Amino acid sequence: MKILLARVAKGNTKWADQAVDNYLKRIGSVWKIEERKFKLSSKTDLKEKRRLESEQIQRILTPTDRLIVLDERGEAITSEEFAVWLEMSMNQGCKRIVFAIGGPFGHAPEFRKKAWRSLAFSPMVLNHEMARMLLAEQIYRASTIIWGGKYHH
Repeated sequence: MKILLARVAKGNTKWADQAVDNYLKRIGSVWKIEERKFKLSSKTDLKEKRRLESEQIQRILTPTDRLIVLDERGEAITSEEFAVWLEMSMNQGCKRIVFAIGGPFGHAPEFRKKAWRSLAFSPMVLNHEMARMLLAEQIYRASTIIWGGKYHH
């Protein structure tokens, strides 16, 4: 199974890049994982900004992708439950899971509705780079829950 981290951001934050790269290397031994950055919209209207940013990610999705959006209104789950999401996806023959991290103002409501799941790390809004780092860490943790390893407990 492939995993894509799709994010709308300026990017190039050294501390987050280093942490995410570290986890992506670890994950690479069990899943093919990549990260793709999309541009922030320059529009001032928030509805239009969200729509344009979400459309960038929507354009790269295929009909067989399983979309999980990160959103503070999403499901707050345990690491074990997150591992179940990933393992279930593998067992159901999912070719690629796409995790979408929106820009500073989140995803367009229409885009969120297209998601298989919506994931919240906190009811608080998190800094984009922090959410990205937490996602990479949790994907790595899930891999150790699924295939064994000393990382999780």
